[in-house]
Amino acid sequence: MEITIIIIILLYLFLIGVFVIGFDKVKEYRLRELAPKTTFTVVIPFRNEAENLPKLIASLLNLNYPKDLFEVLLVNDDSEDQSVDIIQKHLSQNKSNRLFIKTIDNQRLTQSPKKDAITTAVTQAKHEWILTTDADCTVPNYWLDSFDNYIQDHSLKMLAGPVTYNSNNRLFNAFQTLDFLSLIGATIGAFGIRKPFLCNGANLAYKKDFFTSLNGFEGNSNIASGDDIFLMEKALKEDKNAVHFLKSEQAIVNTAPQKNIKDLLSQRIRWASKTRHYNNTFAKIVGLLVLIANASIVISIVLTALGLFKTKTFAYLFFIKIAIDYLLLYKTSQFFNKQETLKHYVWSCFIYPFFSVYVAFIALFTNYKWKGRSFKK
Repeated sequence: MEITIIIIILLYLFLIGVFVIGFDKVKEYRLRELAPKTTFTVVIPFRNEAENLPKLIASLLNLNYPKDLFEVLLVNDDSEDQSVDIIQKHLSQNKSNRLFIKTIDNQRLTQSPKKDAITTAVTQAKHEWILTTDADCTVPNYWLDSFDNYIQDHSLKMLAGPVTYNSNNRLFNAFQTLDFLSLIGATIGAFGIRKPFLCNGANLAYKKDFFTSLNGFEGNSNIASGDDIFLMEKALKEDKNAVHFLKSEQAIVNTAPQKNIKDLLSQRIRWASKTRHYNNTFAKIVGLLVLIANASIVISIVLTALGLFKTKTFAYLFFIKIAIDYLLLYKTSQFFNKQETLKHYVWSCFIYPFFSVYVAFIALFTNYKWKGRSFKK
């Protein structure tokens, strides 16, 4: 048992070390003085987002990009609250806003409401590039400018962007932020080693005709989530050189963390449930190694407490894991300007292995709820 755990942690050390190297290989992209050219249709599905929509709309209205080069399609996925009324109220305050921000209804065809919403919007989109985000997000002023600059400078068909959590001083928020930073750090690192396996639909762009050529979400529409990762898998299979990551401060989308442990577990179980459907072998290897590494730490803690595992050996292994994790988190937090969150790193290291193993275990046997609906795993 002891030798097995040592081997697992050393493999984990190698994996995260590779991501650290990959993170630096993705160079930070900075805006240049380029005349805007790219046309965008921003697609935002929403369901019962009355609380979040005012902030989102305000950020959209503050976009620096020329309004004749983009449109915003807000796709109503059968909202039961005041979401639609709130949108109309904000737009009525300035009638010119109606020229580029529109609300449309979702056309349900599959078991995945969000994928249906995106597909509905794509069929009505007027512009060359589709750019998706979520209703609980806010976008920066130069969001579209950064995507436009990068697209003008490179030949590509899909472009993933950075996402982070809004920060506050709550311990619960800090734990979520550290967890999320580790995911985005691994995402960027994987792009750096040319083995991308993660992206986030809260900040993802692709050509409309490319989406059509891939037959959209066909082949995974029976899975409720995964509008981002499964589409990227299809894109990589079609043209692996056409998928890039935009590592730019001006492109960072902010999203809201979960409010309580119940919502957090529900979200993470939803995320974990789709991993079994990955077609990317590297993604499966990463997911499995991360899981067994955290499980090894949990087992080691229990065995050490029972006197069945050498305390010194456990201390060395635990230090190796948290040290390499910290290195990736440090680089990621620097990019997102979240260094203050690192002061919560030590205590979170003792909680996270139990949290991740619990989520993975529950995801194997239970269904999950999302936006007030129940879905099968």
